[in-house]
Amino acid sequence: MLPIAIFIAFLALALLWLARRQQQAAGLPEGRLIYADTRGWLPVEEPLFDPDLGLTGRPDYLIQQGEQVIPVEVKTSRTPQKPYDTHIYQLAAYCLLVKHAYDVRPRYGILHYPDRTYRIDFTRELEGAVLNLLENMHAYEHYEALPRSHASPARCRGCGFRSVCDQRLG
Repeated sequence: MLPIAIFIAFLALALLWLARRQQQAAGLPEGRLIYADTRGWLPVEEPLFDPDLGLTGRPDYLIQQGEQVIPVEVKTSRTPQKPYDTHIYQLAAYCLLVKHAYDVRPRYGILHYPDRTYRIDFTRELEGAVLNLLENMHAYEHYEALPRSHASPARCRGCGFRSVCDQRLG
């Protein structure tokens, strides 16, 4: 009976070690996974929504550490020397959504690239910049035809609005 108990204990420790290793490989900090927008871990969650900001989004993961909720965005593109501004603003928008949905202001969020993970502090300056960006975006939504950037045909082909875009390439 004792050898079976030892085997089960060893197996449990091995599974915990493997789970922690997978969590680190995904760029997730320690904590409890409470939201995932990937089919691999949990069923896909509903998007987060803030009606006051007119903002909707789906962070890849939300990790709870005590009272804190940390958004994690996983990027599969080439790892940059520093995070792209667009990725930082996307993560900051998720911080705003977490603030609304969970009534707690995240101190930071995580951007995970294939070869590097960045901790992005959610400063008051970053929050203000994202709010300003949202305000500008909402000001332009009343225009009927905004010119699209088509510098990258591959990006155009992968765009989610391609089927309804009157400016699509090819």
